[in-house]
Amino acid sequence: MVTTGERFARALAAKDSAALCALLADPIDFQALTPSRHWQATTGRQVAEEIIFGHWFRAEDQILELCSVTGGRVAGREHVAYRMRVRRSGVEYLVEQQAYYSTDGARITWMRVLCAGYQPAQQERLAAR
Repeated sequence: MVTTGERFARALAAKDSAALCALLADPIDFQALTPSRHWQATTGRQVAEEIIFGHWFRAEDQILELCSVTGGRVAGREHVAYRMRVRRSGVEYLVEQQAYYSTDGARITWMRVLCAGYQPAQQERLAAR
């Protein structure tokens, strides 16, 4: 069974703002931490359009691959982790995010995201040697 968190990761990787908005409740208690900033939002549209596709993954950024998605549960909280290959300004990066969330059944009502930031993919290849 595909979890709400996995659907979130797949919609993000597809850059599908409508699908993300459909997964996010209004209101939502959303907070995230990226290497440069703390983010907060109270509506699904703010999360999808302003934060995720307005700042994190811009229109010109290409999400090349959803490399992995794993999910689980921590007591009453859901968890999803996902890693993507992203091309930005001609350079390939790996981006990994961890998210904890709660739902009202089908929609995410509470979410906390932690992002590793844009890490050069070349470093990952060198480390694997």
